[in-house]
Amino acid sequence: MGEIRSHRDLIAWQRAMDLVVRVYDLASQWPKDEIYGLSAQAKRAAVSVPANIAEGYGRAGRASYVHFLKIAHGSLKELETHLDVAFRVGHMSGDALEAVLGDTETVGKLINGLIRKLSEQ
Repeated sequence: MGEIRSHRDLIAWQRAMDLVVRVYDLASQWPKDEIYGLSAQAKRAAVSVPANIAEGYGRAGRASYVHFLKIAHGSLKELETHLDVAFRVGHMSGDALEAVLGDTETVGKLINGLIRKLSEQ
């Protein structure tokens, strides 16, 4: 495993950034009347995940870092809810939903791993 010199070196941040790109791609396929509604909310929640990982990394103190990781995890759950709504109202297929939820699950596990590691130290 390489040395962690910045938040960009964190696998959790990298995968969360990949998730942002995927959500932006999915949301671009939703109806244009969702641009200020569900689409904007899903994108905002997705961006919040890596942003909070980065902000926590930049904070002084382990407790503050863990706090921001928990916020990132909450944003991830918010995103999952927006994606479930998009599926339920017919904006995306079940296959697309399952694929992106696989990504959110991976990011969630990575965030939880960081929380655990920081809480042990």
